[in-house]
Amino acid sequence: MDVLEQGVNPVFMDPDPDKAREFFAKKSRAMTDKRMTEKEAVEKFIPDGSYLGIGGFGAIRIPTAVIHEILRARRKNLGFFGHTSTHDFQLLCAGHCFKRLDVAYIVGLEARGLSPNARRYMESGEVEVCEWTNYALAVRLKAAAEGVSFGIIRSMLGTDTFKMSGAKVIECPFTGKKYAAVPAIWPDVAVIHVHEADIYGNCHIRGITVADLELARAAKHLIITAERLVGNLEIRIRPTRTVIPYYLVDAVVESPFGSYPGNMPYMYYSDEAHLNQWLEVEKDPAEFEKFLEKYIYGVSCFEEYLELCGGLRKLKELQALEMLVDK
Repeated sequence: MDVLEQGVNPVFMDPDPDKAREFFAKKSRAMTDKRMTEKEAVEKFIPDGSYLGIGGFGAIRIPTAVIHEILRARRKNLGFFGHTSTHDFQLLCAGHCFKRLDVAYIVGLEARGLSPNARRYMESGEVEVCEWTNYALAVRLKAAAEGVSFGIIRSMLGTDTFKMSGAKVIECPFTGKKYAAVPAIWPDVAVIHVHEADIYGNCHIRGITVADLELARAAKHLIITAERLVGNLEIRIRPTRTVIPYYLVDAVVESPFGSYPGNMPYMYYSDEAHLNQWLEVEKDPAEFEKFLEKYIYGVSCFEEYLELCGGLRKLKELQALEMLVDK
């Protein structure tokens, strides 16, 4: 198939489906107890230089607890999949954790404003960037989940985003029409926060999933963080609610309020005051370093961070606010 045009930026991950299949063929699908701590999961599955995908959408259902642990572990030279990434991206920029970036939406925290520190990091020249649209990144994951080397879209054709991407224009062998071919991507590891999981990794998610189901199937390793662990019987009696099955999962971390300060649909609202505190303190790099030392590097675990941010009182307020929003 002839390539008619192509973007100027590199493709960071090999889209060869046979190489991916060779990896997955050796991966255990045993139904075993996969519980571990955030620290153990990061140590085992997120080494320096690996390519990371993070679930959720915007500030909704983000695995904050594990991202904090990535920073405390001082991980560097990661690749990152920036698919509508808000506070998670802000955190990884704070730690200068990644050097390669597939980007659709970054730096902004939606209506809250732009992250000054994330902007500084992206303007530093330290990060190699390839641009995509949100839909293009979702199609890349879908292609990987299907076991093929590329997906096709039309929406990037004729845009500057296409020019700055790693996509290629091809001609349809059936109709002669032009499409953008986007390469499949198999992240080395993904982290997805869910409402419920059992010890084996069977997961329930309430609300939007966006591209998380494809991400779960594309990632070579998958860390699940869950608001609560449930018995396997609870999974079995409602089998249609299981959207991520155990055989995709490598680690299960019980992480109550693990999306804080983001939103967990039907459970707790985002802490807008604390998110705004991040944006304000980032304006002064010296003050931001003190902030990070207090809230990230100076604590031993995510529970200590929650206590610093108001503890149970604050969390109950956010639960009550989410119930009001839900009505």
